[in-house]
Amino acid sequence: MLSLPCSLDFTRNKSPSYMLGNHSSATEFYLLGFSGSRELRHILFATFFFFYLVTLMGNTVIIVIVCLDKHLQSPMYFFLGHLSALELLVTTIIVPMMLWGLLLPGMQTISLAACVTQLFLYLALGTTEFTLLGAMAVDRYVAVCNPLRYNVIMNSRTCNFVVIVSWLFGFLFEIWPVYATFQLSYCKSNVVDNFFCDRGQLLKLSCDNTLFMEFILFLMAIFVLFGSLIPTIVSYTYIISTILKIPSASGRRKAFSTCASHFTCVVIGYGSCLFLYVKPKQTQATDYNRVVSLMVYVVTPFLNPFIFTLQNDKVIEALRDRVKQCCHLFRN
Repeated sequence: MLSLPCSLDFTRNKSPSYMLGNHSSATEFYLLGFSGSRELRHILFATFFFFYLVTLMGNTVIIVIVCLDKHLQSPMYFFLGHLSALELLVTTIIVPMMLWGLLLPGMQTISLAACVTQLFLYLALGTTEFTLLGAMAVDRYVAVCNPLRYNVIMNSRTCNFVVIVSWLFGFLFEIWPVYATFQLSYCKSNVVDNFFCDRGQLLKLSCDNTLFMEFILFLMAIFVLFGSLIPTIVSYTYIISTILKIPSASGRRKAFSTCASHFTCVVIGYGSCLFLYVKPKQTQATDYNRVVSLMVYVVTPFLNPFIFTLQNDKVIEALRDRVKQCCHLFRN
């Protein structure tokens, strides 16, 4: 769990409030980001910049070796490549703007168009990622519980179909929520108390009654998260049952090792997003939202490359082969 310095002030009691008066909507927003001394903000900048660089390098390496290494040409690694691409895109949508805000002396300005784009992209990519995680769980179920038919069931056509549907569903599903969010009247303020265009904070700034909309968003979040979590739970129930029936300890260990990376990713990803999005009132707990948002958009993408490499012998072997090839080229 990422621990933030005790002197970091999340309450913003002394922050300036930009009131919109009689205006019915905002043409730009101000992101409060993180408060604290200049030195503290620089420390946070260095920390998050390091996380971002490692995230970029780690996920890019996974994508490259999955595309180039012939030993990784299987459905599991095909899905892993797309998952790494999603992590790369999600963190790139959020973190660079957050880093720029840490360098600015005051609040960060973001245009209405940029806010709409950021909100839509991170919600759409997140929805796509959860859909893909559910598909990966089913893939692991077929691999462990029905290995003889694995290549028949999870053929290239099936894998391409699953990935295309996941991406399309993610982007189409989030059109209405984003459209509805920016149809609200923002007459209270245009100061967003977060480091990105957080939907909960945007709803909080509206002078409209958002209770019904928050309830609909709550139901949609449940549909996405639990809609992909249910097949994951069912798949792992069968997987664990099958693994326990394997007589040898080495056989059980080998069988579960094929699922360990995905299972770890599921626990971290679903755990943090359940706390962030599945709540009846979207506008509650600003400090809580900020910390959980850091887990979702900074820490989780940073950890995923390690999860999928350190627990996967084939990926480690592929990395070693590529490093040896690079060293051989430099020597020549």
